[in-house]
Amino acid sequence: MFKAVTWVRAHGCLSATCTRMATQRHSSYGNPKGPLTDRVAVVTGSTNGIGLAIARRLAQDGAHVVVSSRKQQNVDNTVATLRGEGLSVTGTVCHVGKAEDRERLVSKAVKLHGGVDILVSNAAVNPFFGNMLDASEEVWDKGLGPYNVSKTALLGLTKNLALELGPRNIRVNCLAPGLIKTSFSSVFWTDKAREDSIKEIMRIGRIGKPEECAGIVSFLCSEDASYINGETVVVGGGTPSRL
Repeated sequence: MFKAVTWVRAHGCLSATCTRMATQRHSSYGNPKGPLTDRVAVVTGSTNGIGLAIARRLAQDGAHVVVSSRKQQNVDNTVATLRGEGLSVTGTVCHVGKAEDRERLVSKAVKLHGGVDILVSNAAVNPFFGNMLDASEEVWDKGLGPYNVSKTALLGLTKNLALELGPRNIRVNCLAPGLIKTSFSSVFWTDKAREDSIKEIMRIGRIGKPEECAGIVSFLCSEDASYINGETVVVGGGTPSRL
């Protein structure tokens, strides 16, 4: 039978779903080890920032996690760090823009653990800052030039995939982080004056932490969220949102 895979899309990072052939389904209900015990999770772009926090949290909650990044050294350092925390983590190099890398990533998870239960597509590139009409063709081709346009597209993708994959017992949800303190968003907070001005429009009065996204992802991947599908969860500290 098909084993269900949860697809979480981190906005700026979209998560994806997969199916896997399996002979049995591990239930996490009543399991004192964690809500994701023995699940297999693949997390892209997971050697720093939000991706790393997600990988750590899923592993802390019992999952076997396969991390990935474009650089081997980053993968090795992350695997060593998380294993040092007693977590079940392996990793491989993966540039999500390359089909052969994506295939290798999934193949590694299948070879090591027999399949994939959770896929978190968290890879992204630095956005273009400026007017959309000023973006060059090269920036458009890279995928995240007019950043807001690409994020809006992910909302529709989440809805459509949820409809298409729901009958196969695959849930697809999207995480939409607000301003989270990572190197990816450093342009907004490395300058103290700019950081203070941004905080003024945030209801909660501070910039978010990667761990505050990771907990939501773990919940969406758990049985507690088994009836949540096709939704976008905003983690933005109360910042005004039009989602």
